[in-house]
Amino acid sequence: MIEIEEIINRIDELTKCNGWSLYKLSKRADISPSSINNIYNRKTYPTIPTLECICDGLNISLSEFFDFQENPLRDFSMSEDEQTLLNSYRNLSASKKALLKAYLKGINDSMVKSEDEVD
Repeated sequence: MIEIEEIINRIDELTKCNGWSLYKLSKRADISPSSINNIYNRKTYPTIPTLECICDGLNISLSEFFDFQENPLRDFSMSEDEQTLLNSYRNLSASKKALLKAYLKGINDSMVKSEDEVD
């Protein structure tokens, strides 16, 4: 049987990878903060539906959650900064993603113009 500490450590690992607090996880997972607190403070095992909500909030599957050898939110071919940016992007709403894309396009376009002026 999986120990409660392993579940807590896994939640910690995945929330830290996203730069989230446990409160933010509870909001993303659509569960009460007290449910998360019970796992941490009372050492109560979460139910399968609670774990499913946590996984949905993290955008991972239950099998990825229980694959303790891998971090589904970490791609080791990227630097930590790149991975943080990607994870942050994944958590944005569609409208904020569109704004970010437009902003990055503007930065990229201005860089190309600056490089053309140098040539």
